[in-house]
Amino acid sequence: MTQRLTGISSMATRQVLADLAAAYRQRKGDDASTAVAFESVGGVDAARRVQAGEAFDVVVLATDAIDKLIASGRVVAESKTDLVRSPVAIAVRAGTPHPDIASEAALKQTVLSAASLGHSTGPSGTALLALFARWGIADAVQGRIVQAPPGVPVGQLVANGEVELGFQQWSELMHLPGVDVLGTLPPGCEIVSTFSGGVCSTSSQPEAARELLAFMQSPAALDAKRRQGMEPA
Repeated sequence: MTQRLTGISSMATRQVLADLAAAYRQRKGDDASTAVAFESVGGVDAARRVQAGEAFDVVVLATDAIDKLIASGRVVAESKTDLVRSPVAIAVRAGTPHPDIASEAALKQTVLSAASLGHSTGPSGTALLALFARWGIADAVQGRIVQAPPGVPVGQLVANGEVELGFQQWSELMHLPGVDVLGTLPPGCEIVSTFSGGVCSTSSQPEAARELLAFMQSPAALDAKRRQGMEPA
């Protein structure tokens, strides 16, 4: 009998994957082969575990992380499936003043005025630092930047008052208590990450894993993605 599918992902896609796994099972019925269990951890940790050969059927990570796992033979190359595009949003502690982020110039000034700036270890954090470099303010803000530890939401640091201005995937901020989400980055400096899925080389049921990924890429998955602040890739 086919066993349940197991997957691992970064925290950014935790909720949307839970929704999609439930929708997949509902669509297919209660056949045991439709059971799906995703573990969501920090993206760096997820990639490390797949790279180490831990047995999973499916992995969902930022597309560049999937490419690295393909290059090392840990993900089947032709199974790569782009799933969602996820924008980075900005948050402050709930109840505190909302700074101006309406334009690129306004956001740059807000960043320069902030006492501390939080970002993640994932691709959004790398892109944010590149944005600061493009603006020519990397040196000016370097001492105020806080990188959240792997698996710790930037929004948690914001909610605790450890960081004044936090940047993270909207999907990770939108359900977090204690923060006010100001919105996504304004036109001209948007940061959008693509998350992709792939079949792990350790999978004992690769065809079932491919079927799951095909469903998660299909129009039937659109509503779940948009509910979680994402768009189809």
